[in-house]
Amino acid sequence: MFISYSQTAVKQYTIEQFYKTVAFGGGDFNNQENKILVHDNSTGIFNVYEIDLATKEKKSLTQSEKESYYEIGYVPGTNDFLYSADKGGNENSHIYLQKAAGSVTDLTPGEKEKAGFFGWNRPRTAFYYTSNLRDPKFFDVYKMNTSDWKPTLIYQNEKGLDVASISPDENWLVLTKTITTDKGEMYLLNRKTNEIKKLSAEVEATYSPQSFELDNSAFYYITTEGSEFAYVVKYDLATGKQQKIFADKWDVMYMYTSNNGKYRVIGVNEDGRNKILLFDHKTGKPLSFPKLTEGYVQGVSISPTEKNMVVYVMSDRSPVNLYSYNFASQKLEKLTNSLNPEIDANDLVDAQVVRFKSFDGLQIPAIFYKPKNASAGSKVPALVWVHGGPGGQSTAGYSQSIQYFVNHGYAILAVNNRGSSGYGKSYYKMDNRNHGDKDLKDCVWGKKWLAQQSFIEPTKIGIYGGSYGGFMSLSGIIQYPNEFKVGVDLFGVTNWLRTLKSIPAYWESFRQALYEELGDPATDSVRLRSISPLFNTDKIKTPLLVLQGSNDPRVLQAESDEIVAGAKKNGTPVEYVLFPDEGHGFRKKENQMKAARVTLEFLDKYLSGPGYAADGKKSF
Repeated sequence: MFISYSQTAVKQYTIEQFYKTVAFGGGDFNNQENKILVHDNSTGIFNVYEIDLATKEKKSLTQSEKESYYEIGYVPGTNDFLYSADKGGNENSHIYLQKAAGSVTDLTPGEKEKAGFFGWNRPRTAFYYTSNLRDPKFFDVYKMNTSDWKPTLIYQNEKGLDVASISPDENWLVLTKTITTDKGEMYLLNRKTNEIKKLSAEVEATYSPQSFELDNSAFYYITTEGSEFAYVVKYDLATGKQQKIFADKWDVMYMYTSNNGKYRVIGVNEDGRNKILLFDHKTGKPLSFPKLTEGYVQGVSISPTEKNMVVYVMSDRSPVNLYSYNFASQKLEKLTNSLNPEIDANDLVDAQVVRFKSFDGLQIPAIFYKPKNASAGSKVPALVWVHGGPGGQSTAGYSQSIQYFVNHGYAILAVNNRGSSGYGKSYYKMDNRNHGDKDLKDCVWGKKWLAQQSFIEPTKIGIYGGSYGGFMSLSGIIQYPNEFKVGVDLFGVTNWLRTLKSIPAYWESFRQALYEELGDPATDSVRLRSISPLFNTDKIKTPLLVLQGSNDPRVLQAESDEIVAGAKKNGTPVEYVLFPDEGHGFRKKENQMKAARVTLEFLDKYLSGPGYAADGKKSF
């Protein structure tokens, strides 16, 4: 099928064609460094595979049909490997050992345990992991030897001080505590003496420890202390000297060194795109990446010998592909082809970073996707797309659902409203205790910007969001019924009082920070009730689509059940799709396709069609 406007024809693809695209992740080397371990969703959910770097052949290692499995890495010196999985999206991930022969052992079998891999020790004879088995509220750190697979507790977390980094000799632990979303504390614990030293300043700043030097002399951390944007600091353990070693005009997201300390990798959030930098760690000299013929580098994985590297490459019109790179030969080889070959990337669109003025003159950044055939002579409908969080960020790059909707004629403006991360700490804190107000106005003014574009049909603009964005979508059609023609809510918060009281137990260490930003349900109940869509359902007059996972531990199914029931009382067109085997977000391809298909059908009926005006009244 082709859409043909005044410009050249663009092929329109089915949802099945889009979801034949494969999402890849992982890329850990085996002992010989001639194979890597990856996970992908080519079967419909994520399974673990092995790719031979010489032949590019991919071998299936797991055959799960129900739960997604995510590779952690090979057990050093063997063909055994570790992977992570939860059950039905409940987010209680466990760590599993699969032997080369195929037998599987759950290494963290607690019924309600949530475990996370935390890295290998220096000799690579054991790994560290976090677990809330002892106390559901806090994550302790354990060490598990590969000789007997028995856990040993190395840090008991009783005060919400979370381990962020472990020195190679295991003597030093760097701990962090979240005070607010804008302020944190950092401590250094000497395990031999049990002495703990506070390193963070008494200022509003965040601290994110990264990695230690191999000789245990220093560690690195990222902070916003005294700066709008996060930068890298080196802390010398002997002297206490702190030295800024890298800063950019954007946030540094992470920094790590390779296995033997030869390379330093730094990731920067550059205006909604990832920028990856490689350095000689000893000299600090920047190193150039191998030249790419397509896309841009999203990340790298350097092998234990530091002779090889996996490079993650993505473009706005293609998902992540994995490349192998040999430092000596400088040979770069593509290992995967993630985009369905039935899809011509030239029919897809690039993301544009745009900015518009909000109600108070503040410049709001956004990521814009314009259908190829949109023009003044062929105006198209549009969606204001709201990210999750609060405090998330929409970034450029490939999005399956966005490309699908744009390919079917919908322009999309992904608004990074005030309170979004990536644009400095002042911008990030602008929505504190003001959610559903000024940040929502930013989305409304994004709609107004869309309406001013010559190629947009100004009466056919909807709002779409997931999680916190779902709350914003609901708030948008409640507070601004004449602005948005439809609302799409994916597992959005509808009752802040209930949501904030029912957060998972393991969020305890930053519960207070969450309350500081959003409001404490015990003391701020009047405001939280007033902004909760559930108590304003009588104002929903706009066609609404709600999507929800039954196993969601963050936004409970009751949130969506009740908003749908309330909206239906108004005679408003409401469609509701429940996914019984999903949590907070949809992992299974079958469910992702269903969600996208239902959404497009809803948009075609209520947004691009003549059916309903912005106030929900029929306009036939």
